Amino acid sequence: MRYLVREKLFAVGDDYWIEDDRGHKAFLVDGKVLRLRDTFELKDAHGRVVAVVREKMLTVRDAMRIEDADGEVVATVREKLFTPFRDKYLVELASGGELKIHGNLIDKDYRVENQHGDELARISRKWFRIRDTYGVEIADGADAGLLLAVAACVDHLVQEED
Repeated sequence: MRYLVREKLFAVGDDYWIEDDRGHKAFLVDGKVLRLRDTFELKDAHGRVVAVVREKMLTVRDAMRIEDADGEVVATVREKLFTPFRDKYLVELASGGELKIHGNLIDKDYRVENQHGDELARISRKWFRIRDTYGVEIADGADAGLLLAVAACVDHLVQEED
């Protein structure tokens, strides 16, 4: 499944829809205001919370936590300690293991892989001619909510870095 995401989508206080490849509203990003740290809720088309993304405070490396609807942390997106070239972030899963993020983060042309090297998501600006837009292609059977939340975290962390 491929999703259409508008850049600067995850600005705090702003609400935006992520559309599927047929142009249907698939997920709502609900930016929360008046919070000490940046917080976003990812909701499905029916308004159910799929994930809550919170900036992790007081950390040496930039990090964001992804929680499920019950407030349980399912993943943490953080900067790597050693960052050779473009591979700068990784996703630590609460269930164990990690996801690797490879590619050009600034130009939005990267992929998310599991520990075995299987591609779970591909994020690219190249698929669309619309300005300030990029696509997130999710592999069959992969958790779309989690991977869209990961893309949101990377987008936010890279944006903060600039």
